[in-house]
Amino acid sequence: MPPELTIQHLGRRPYLPVWEAMRDFTDARDESTPDELWLVEHDPVFTQGLAGKAEHVLNPGAIPVVQTDRGGQVTYHGPGQIVAYPLLDLDRRGLGVRCLVDRLEQSVIDVLADLGQPGERRDGAPGVYVAGAKIASIGLKVRRGRSYHGLSFNIDMDLTPFAMINPCGFAGLAMTRLVDLVPSISVAEARQRLVTAICTRLGYHANWQLQEQAHPEEA
Repeated sequence: MPPELTIQHLGRRPYLPVWEAMRDFTDARDESTPDELWLVEHDPVFTQGLAGKAEHVLNPGAIPVVQTDRGGQVTYHGPGQIVAYPLLDLDRRGLGVRCLVDRLEQSVIDVLADLGQPGERRDGAPGVYVAGAKIASIGLKVRRGRSYHGLSFNIDMDLTPFAMINPCGFAGLAMTRLVDLVPSISVAEARQRLVTAICTRLGYHANWQLQEQAHPEEA
């Protein structure tokens, strides 16, 4: 049997508490801690990576900008976007960072292919693209051989805030979302497909733990 990957479905959450929880989990884990995959939709937020430059944040308006410790430049998270955080012991699994990025990208490409859409990579620009427009972004942090941060996959979200930044540091980069390619898709179906693809590519068996929790404003 493949090792289990504990799937934590967090629902909609603000960014900062989830980031802090990821760091705490990573710092507290030991050699026996099971790997986890956290799935979340964030409240609207721009996140700036370690390589981020201020000039790529054009006009954020009322949306907060958070400086994070992941790799990469600025991106946007909001409702209708699946954010997947793989909290993995890479040393235990014998995975390098480049290999993890490749397999996360391939997981999105697999989901797209199953839906009849041709996803592709770009040299020097991590993520997944469809017809030249970016549909998924990746930014990771590895501390003592353990990963956090991860992958964002645009499903059925408002893309307007991407025009307030240079996404991933590229001026004028076109963004797209899955619902414009596959109108019948739901966020829930896309989430399930993504988890299946990630587990397949990384060699895990999914062990779902939490059901979706309401955002405090919706409770």
